[in-house]
Amino acid sequence: MPYRQLEEYNIEVTNEVKDRYKTIIEELGENTEREGLVKTPERAAKAMQFLTQGYDMDAAEILKGAMFAEDYNEMVIVKDIELYSLCEHHILPFFGKAHIAYIPNGHIVGLSKIPRIVDVFARRLQVQERLTHDILECINNTLKPKGVAVVIEASHMCMMMRGVQKQNSVTTTSGFRGAFEKIETRSEFLKLISSSLS
Repeated sequence: MPYRQLEEYNIEVTNEVKDRYKTIIEELGENTEREGLVKTPERAAKAMQFLTQGYDMDAAEILKGAMFAEDYNEMVIVKDIELYSLCEHHILPFFGKAHIAYIPNGHIVGLSKIPRIVDVFARRLQVQERLTHDILECINNTLKPKGVAVVIEASHMCMMMRGVQKQNSVTTTSGFRGAFEKIETRSEFLKLISSSLS
């Protein structure tokens, strides 16, 4: 499916999702007829459909739509990409930033497309480890560069609001392919993003 802008006004609310939210709220003991909650099931349904719209998008097609032949073979880095996702275990948010690099192998990609594929994979029920892998493999398999590196740092509300309730913990995941599997290239990338790392 072609890329469509990640904007909330494109989301159509389904009655089925809305009705299920209404049932959940009622089973929690609330009155869905009171003023503050009358529209909550619809709002919650719209928010959930917006936050999971990545299932309807093809990240590889987004990259293919902006690939250009170019004789450039040095590292390209896009860092501090904001990301917001939902943990699949508790459906609570996790949020942070991604740092992505690739070394072209005959083709470059429009820089805005890298944050867009982060959004595509983040707008699904996720775990941070798989999110890192999904982004890495998409760039590697589609662009076929000499190397790809992805580092994600995120805070997880499932750890902050419940469970261990650790408000200051940050989780870091990383993935490397091709040239970035060599310690020299990986070290250069990590040095270049070091000012952004927590």
